[in-house]
Amino acid sequence: MPTILAISGSPSPTSKTARVLRHVTDNLPGSGAYEVRHLAVRDLPAHALVGADVHDPAILAVGAAIAAADGVIVATPVYKAAYSGILKSLLDLLPQYALAGKVVLPLATGGTPAHVLAIDYALRPVLSSMGATHIVAGCFIHDKTIVDTDGGGILLDATGQTFLDNVVAGFTDALAARSLQAA
Repeated sequence: MPTILAISGSPSPTSKTARVLRHVTDNLPGSGAYEVRHLAVRDLPAHALVGADVHDPAILAVGAAIAAADGVIVATPVYKAAYSGILKSLLDLLPQYALAGKVVLPLATGGTPAHVLAIDYALRPVLSSMGATHIVAGCFIHDKTIVDTDGGGILLDATGQTFLDNVVAGFTDALAARSLQAA
């Protein structure tokens, strides 16, 4: 069973980004076909992130979780036309080729459509430099299209949901192809 590590790069405990990520992992095609693990970067020790402690047990555990995963979903809010600083702090502490052999899905949320390019011009180059084998098409979701539900979930408008579904299908297809190659 392929393993997916879902990383939320939001510093906020009430993050729309984290809810979008949970929405994606809860609705993966072929429900039950994946083992999904979640990581909220904001839950990592601040002293390790800010102090660049690559030997902190929590940071080492993240590296091990990435190494054990077949696919990684990296979700971030967009601040000042780039991915979050807390996510940057984590990525900087991981080994240079931490994503080697991985299929990666970048997701972003933001307050203006002008931030849509943050995936391709800020996040994708870093993921690529970390050796990701296949970075699938990313998905940017405008904050105003995310509707909170009573149960803590979200709803997206039909166009946004269809686009997200297609991006996620590309990710799971790439994971399946990777699994076939490994077999």
